[in-house]
Amino acid sequence: MDVLAVLNLGEFPHIFSKMGMFPVFDLAYYIVSILYLKYEPGSVEVSRKSPVASWLCAMLYCFGSYILADIMLGSSPIDYFQHNSHILLASAVWYLIFYCPLNLFYKCVAFLPVKLVLVALKEVVRTRKIAAGVHHAHHAYHHGFLIMVIVGYVKGSGVALISNFEQLLRGVWRPDTNEILNMSFPTKASLYGAILFTLQEAQYLPVSKSTLILVFTLFMATSKVVMTARHSHGSPFALIESWVCHLLFGSPLGGSEEDHHHAAAAPSSPLKTKEELSEGARKRKAKKAE
Repeated sequence: MDVLAVLNLGEFPHIFSKMGMFPVFDLAYYIVSILYLKYEPGSVEVSRKSPVASWLCAMLYCFGSYILADIMLGSSPIDYFQHNSHILLASAVWYLIFYCPLNLFYKCVAFLPVKLVLVALKEVVRTRKIAAGVHHAHHAYHHGFLIMVIVGYVKGSGVALISNFEQLLRGVWRPDTNEILNMSFPTKASLYGAILFTLQEAQYLPVSKSTLILVFTLFMATSKVVMTARHSHGSPFALIESWVCHLLFGSPLGGSEEDHHHAAAAPSSPLKTKEELSEGARKRKAKKAE
């Protein structure tokens, strides 16, 4: 007990939940977001042909969740662009990742040990955004629990939800990548996190908000770091989701039995992330051009 008192561990969740995100955590969020943008097909070509379109795509990757949440809550979608320091910081990151001589900045932040640290810091921001979205919706719609969940969900994964619109700016249209149809781990986790924070906001969850923020941040950061290190796009929720979907909807993840027979017959291949696949395709295209 004396050791805990000296370390003041009881106050750590509160201190952590009040910790400022700017500039260190926000910088990591912008770097990882724009790094993933560079992995997308056609993004490098767009940055050469139309820097304005490339910059707009980068801003959507960095601030898309705020834009979408503001639209849903009846605010101006450009409200967040009044924060000049955030816009300048994100713009500087965009410029360095796409236009730094010899690609030095990109190579540094894409170096796996550095990238793992940045990914962990990004998840701190994501959790804080989910909690802030639920809290904001709670003030606007005090008993609108569904609205709280939706706004928190959008704040945590808004970038993915508007990815099809961002694709139009890059001249790419891939409706099959719709995040609602093919939910990635961060999108699913944002939804589950929004539900937890809504229950806490409505006082149905017997835990303080600061403790929930700390626990959920640790879960998200650990999961993303492990998945990034292993180059995996799997989900820690897969087993539970498979069981629940089989119980409620008759098949794992809502797929048909025929789909699963085809999947079982298909040869296994190493898992690659979306970013790796896009990067590989871009490199092959560059070699052909040579």
